[in-house]
Amino acid sequence: MGKMQQLASDVKALEDLLAACTQCGMCQAVCPLYKETRQESDVSRGKLSLLNGLIQQVFKDAKGVNERLQRCLLCGSCAHSCPSNVDTIQIFLKARAIIAEYLGLPFAKKIVFRRILASPETFNLVAGLAAPFQHLFFRKETNPQGTSCARIASPLLRHRHLPSLDEKPFNTEIKNLDFRRGTKGIKVAFFVGCLIDKALPNIAYSVVDVLKHFNAQIFIPENQGCCGIPAAAAGDLATFEDLIRLNTDLFQREQFDYLVTACATCASTIINLWPEFVDQKDKKLLDRVVKLAQKTVDISWLMEKRFDIFNAVKNQEGDDPLTITYHDPCHLKKSLGISSEPRQVIRASGHLLQEMADSDACCGMGGSFNLEHYDMSSAIGRKKAENITQTGCAVAATSCPACIMQITDMLARSNQDIVVKHPVEIYAESLKRTNTMES
Repeated sequence: MGKMQQLASDVKALEDLLAACTQCGMCQAVCPLYKETRQESDVSRGKLSLLNGLIQQVFKDAKGVNERLQRCLLCGSCAHSCPSNVDTIQIFLKARAIIAEYLGLPFAKKIVFRRILASPETFNLVAGLAAPFQHLFFRKETNPQGTSCARIASPLLRHRHLPSLDEKPFNTEIKNLDFRRGTKGIKVAFFVGCLIDKALPNIAYSVVDVLKHFNAQIFIPENQGCCGIPAAAAGDLATFEDLIRLNTDLFQREQFDYLVTACATCASTIINLWPEFVDQKDKKLLDRVVKLAQKTVDISWLMEKRFDIFNAVKNQEGDDPLTITYHDPCHLKKSLGISSEPRQVIRASGHLLQEMADSDACCGMGGSFNLEHYDMSSAIGRKKAENITQTGCAVAATSCPACIMQITDMLARSNQDIVVKHPVEIYAESLKRTNTMES
């Protein structure tokens, strides 16, 4: 069998999933990429047609099909709005994996995914070595967002405004944290996530502070791995499964009530993708992954559902509440149906919530999409920044560290005085003010 015939045969395994698409075009109306390009091939319907073409061997250019599949934010807007419930994210990830197997994964991605991302110890070491020297390549900006910008323009970095790697990532401080073991509160395991750990550790400390305030028992395994979505998005399902196994082994070491994360993408990946992409023949592993997924929740959900967040914060007389707007991460609202909870966390912090237009429109980040298609990513992101600015807010809040990076970049590039924070950071700051006031 020729390579193209083998590729067609492998893609044919997705035929049942592809058959659910009725070509109605509802995905076109909600696709953030189509709004910029107006190209049918950028819409889910167009991509599914390309895959059907591969099955029929109408398309001989597998590389061209792969390039079209990669032009996707994986935001899930199409799946969220699909009347036929077509699981486009699952289809695209599996198709990317099939084509990556056919074409071969680029050497650089093999190194990043299989030598660094798949090994938390190596990943932590590389990040730890890079952090002290980042000032040689990035200059610190004086903007309110506290970003850095590349000293030398390059095709990869362009003019991005990025948060710096923290010289003391969260993973290095876990041993030094007081988790109040032995209390009678609910027991919560904390999945940190790569971006929070290495670039935005204040989010992690805020999670710990909130959990401690409400007397939760906390379990944070050391040497946690990435949730695996960067590897899966690139078609490297082998690394993805390795990370699922690694993390599952870590978190099964103790019993707990909830697995909490402050990253919308990590939560969506664990809940929706881990059970689908782990080896289905390994029933023992599958059972553990499913049980872990069932316990996984976003931090704002846990706070709103299980804690008395409104009575824990008290404002001093004369305090001037901030105006805060909230951006709904795609992977939180569209994939997990969580939208009101983070807003309740913001309100419970004692601040004013001012809704922006199209709060659930994609910010344009899309992980690796931002690296490979920065112009399109920025065009989508600028619209989000404009909607934020029009609210007159002092703070833009969102529950996804990748969204924080994108929105921070867009606001910094447009010279806005708006800072970007996670709702749990905002609430933890209010708790500290209350505790200071009462002491």
